[in-house]
Amino acid sequence: MLFLIAYISSVVLINFAFSTAPHLDVIWSAWGGLVFILRDMVQTRFGHGAIIAMLAALVLSYITSDPSIALASATAFAVSECIDWLVFSITKRPLHDRLWISSALSIPLDTFIFFGLIGALTPAVVGTALASKFAGVTAVWLIMAWRIRRRTVAN
Repeated sequence: MLFLIAYISSVVLINFAFSTAPHLDVIWSAWGGLVFILRDMVQTRFGHGAIIAMLAALVLSYITSDPSIALASATAFAVSECIDWLVFSITKRPLHDRLWISSALSIPLDTFIFFGLIGALTPAVVGTALASKFAGVTAVWLIMAWRIRRRTVAN
């Protein structure tokens, strides 16, 4: 439940941050990595129910943030969630691999869509967002792979 609350809160807060202090877009783009880690944790726990969490976060974002930021966020998340859904539904790979594969496909699209729609598509912002998101998902992948290996050795 903690990951669910943290995920929804982070989406709302990052959209609010982009709305109120857009000149700090490089800082907010780094925060995007945390959002993707939390999304992965919510998906791991709740499966496709993560879409409900995303919708709740987007409704709250629309209420608390600039509507154009909320719309850009909703569009980017919709595309990335569709990719995640496809990867999770089609592939038969272990969970940690599906998380990384889905992120490898969805992170670039999410980044370019969001920052393109809000007019912040600069090399610094895109580079920071991509680096933080890929670092986050790689950390999650490594932790999950380590846990699997540890269980395998224990058995």
